[in-house]
Amino acid sequence: MAKKKLLNSNAIAIILQRLACQLIENHNDFKNTVLIGLQPRGVFLAKRLAVILERDYHIKDLKSGQLDITFFRDDFRRRGESLEANKTTIDFIVEDKKVVFIDDVLFSGRSVRAALTAIQSFGRPSAIELLVLIDRRFSRDLPIQPNYKGCQVDAINQEKVIVQWQEQQKTDAVYIEN
Repeated sequence: MAKKKLLNSNAIAIILQRLACQLIENHNDFKNTVLIGLQPRGVFLAKRLAVILERDYHIKDLKSGQLDITFFRDDFRRRGESLEANKTTIDFIVEDKKVVFIDDVLFSGRSVRAALTAIQSFGRPSAIELLVLIDRRFSRDLPIQPNYKGCQVDAINQEKVIVQWQEQQKTDAVYIEN
């Protein structure tokens, strides 16, 4: 399989700073905003952004969590392999808060649809936004678009976008693979 590097660790670091600044522009002090990383891979991005917001921009009392959407997906029974649930950690109230869902790649939109259903178990947010590192623009099954995107990739057909995080693979990188 041919694999082409789209982003290296320096490019990802720059994108993360830009995304953090865009969040600050729209949410100021984050008193009414919470960040929720979608399991499994959106959690790495959410944690990184939380660190940047707290360390570099001195955002205090930032609330962030992680949401497992495994059994809220509309295709979970269609998969051949057995599924393992991930951990949901939301130890704050989402009722009347602005929720920012965070995921690594926006592909078909089905994960986001599942997250919209799953978050209802925790209350009714006043608004929901979507932040993604990679927006695969030609692959949507549902009319879902990100509010914040790090990079737009025109992957088609069977091409895969692979995000590697330092926490798992010892380096940050984004690849496209045939």
